[in-house]
Amino acid sequence: MTALSWLNAEAFTVFGQKVIWSDMIGNLMGLAALALGWRRSIWTWPAQLLSGLILIAAYASAHLAGGVGKQLLVIGVAVWGWRAWQLGRKQAQDGSIAVRTASWKERGLLLAGAAAGTLAVGGLFTRYPDLSWSPWADAYIFVGTIVAMVAQARGLVEFWFAWLLVDLVGVPLAFNNGLAFSGLVYVVYFALVLWGAYDWYQRSRTITAAQAPEGATA
Repeated sequence: MTALSWLNAEAFTVFGQKVIWSDMIGNLMGLAALALGWRRSIWTWPAQLLSGLILIAAYASAHLAGGVGKQLLVIGVAVWGWRAWQLGRKQAQDGSIAVRTASWKERGLLLAGAAAGTLAVGGLFTRYPDLSWSPWADAYIFVGTIVAMVAQARGLVEFWFAWLLVDLVGVPLAFNNGLAFSGLVYVVYFALVLWGAYDWYQRSRTITAAQAPEGATA
């Protein structure tokens, strides 16, 4: 048995749906990556990269070419994010990753990029139905994931809210596509995202207060 055939073999059944090894391992790695992101650990990026590599097999087994394309893009963004955090650590005196809330301009750019990207990818998936079973929902998740990772690479608290919006569509879509474990992990993602968003927001306020001039109101 080859490594690829093993990854796409059935691990167990849940809710009447089979769970394949690649779906389970890839999403557990993704969950670990999110937890590491919450801890501001640079290991979040290699974990996301490995998750993307494994999930390529899962999406290929479900004949979701769009999902495969998303994971390839995730891998590329993970490499970029890894590099960005390495540079950020070198610039920080204590070697930590600084987090902050985005400016209104940055929020506008993220929203505009998400909207334009979703329209473009959704149009592509609609034109070529073999790429996706749910063109617009898949496009929303595809682009939302990339937007979240870009915001994370820049240390923006808003990255957690981007993940939250992705989860709201990702859970039912994963179950509908037969990737049951992905759906279950998205539920755990939801709880972790809420926790991570609160923690990063509190840290961003602490950093802002520490940077404020003496005597200024935080």
